[in-house]
Amino acid sequence: MTGEDSPRARVKGRRALVTGGSGGIGTAIVEGLASEGADVAVQWYRNRAEADRMVEVVRKFDQEGIAVQADVLDSKSVIAMRDTLHEEFGKVDTLINCAGINRDSIFHRMTDAQWDEVINVNLSGVFHCCRAFVEEITASGHGRIVNISSLVGEMGNIGQVNYAASKSGMIGFAKALARELAAKRTTVNVVAPGFIDTPMVRKIPDGVKDKILNQIPMGRFGTPHEVAMSVIYLVSPEADYVTGAVLNVNGGMYL
Repeated sequence: MTGEDSPRARVKGRRALVTGGSGGIGTAIVEGLASEGADVAVQWYRNRAEADRMVEVVRKFDQEGIAVQADVLDSKSVIAMRDTLHEEFGKVDTLINCAGINRDSIFHRMTDAQWDEVINVNLSGVFHCCRAFVEEITASGHGRIVNISSLVGEMGNIGQVNYAASKSGMIGFAKALARELAAKRTTVNVVAPGFIDTPMVRKIPDGVKDKILNQIPMGRFGTPHEVAMSVIYLVSPEADYVTGAVLNVNGGMYL
């Protein structure tokens, strides 16, 4: 089934860039956008093979796809990515900031490097990407920016002061930028996933997973597809009047 032939094709005609598009949740977002009619550029940094695989997934929906390398913590690398996209893909009207890392440590043992790397990738990376692409996104007249934050950015978590700070910062960033761009008919929103069934979560010891599940009213982990469908909604025309919002996808763990 092509994106155009999808029962809804809710984002038909959009041209999206997904940072971190070769990661667990990122791959679901890439596939979801393509299945609903969008052309998709997949940013990667280390995992080229997975990014190339996702481009093939995009093309199976008869949508245009491209993999492009960039280090989001380096503003020059992000600008180079933008220039490459202009030459080989075209201008984008949709940006999904999904690139992210974690370097967990109890606070009193956290190093400068652990703090700086997480803040630089997760938060400064969003700044670099938004700044590089905001002009073309707003020029489209129907721009969309979606930050993939985390439940941890709202409620905190032991051993993740750096990660929580970065993800909380993404929320404040989106709310401020939403106010600036509303007059240009560009929305800026946040999806904040809880514990999602990704390879990272599957590595958690069973005893710890049981304790986490006991804190989730719905009694299960979420799926990457459920996160992707939340992104699809915010990108679609159905969310034209939604901006500065945080959409929680956490099974009721944080309300």
